[in-house]
Amino acid sequence: MTPRIFAPALLCLLMGAMPVVAQEEDGSLSDESLMVDPAFSDDPNAVVVIEPSAAEREAAIAGARGPDTAQGKGAKLRGLDKVTGQTHDFGLENGQSAEFGRLQVRLGECRFPANNPASDAYAELTVVDTRANNTVFSGWMIASSPALSAMDDPRYDVWVISCNNA
Repeated sequence: MTPRIFAPALLCLLMGAMPVVAQEEDGSLSDESLMVDPAFSDDPNAVVVIEPSAAEREAAIAGARGPDTAQGKGAKLRGLDKVTGQTHDFGLENGQSAEFGRLQVRLGECRFPANNPASDAYAELTVVDTRANNTVFSGWMIASSPALSAMDDPRYDVWVISCNNA
């Protein structure tokens, strides 16, 4: 083999080792620049971070989840025909489906905040275009923010109004 093949590899090896050699020769690495865990430090002013307890960790996780929700028995939905401008309200029980134009709307479940049932509703919907036999929407739709997870259909629009608790 020719020396030209080994020259780039040797150059990379030397360039990678040079900073380490330079640090060792001029003594720029000192004990103060190294990170030392305060728990093992001889410094009496070192601050030791206290780990949270299991109860504190569980409380933080529960707070991050958001409010507790309750499951409704069904949902009230509203459909809009964008061509005619007509709206149609319809109620569905969990697991039930309804036809709206060429769409089939299926309600998986409806949830609402347990401490305030009138405040908001979250519904799991699956909307299928029966003519094209494809899913137009599948997921959770939020009543207070219908544009957050909006259905994309050129003619029809469907959104959640509220959950049925009784």
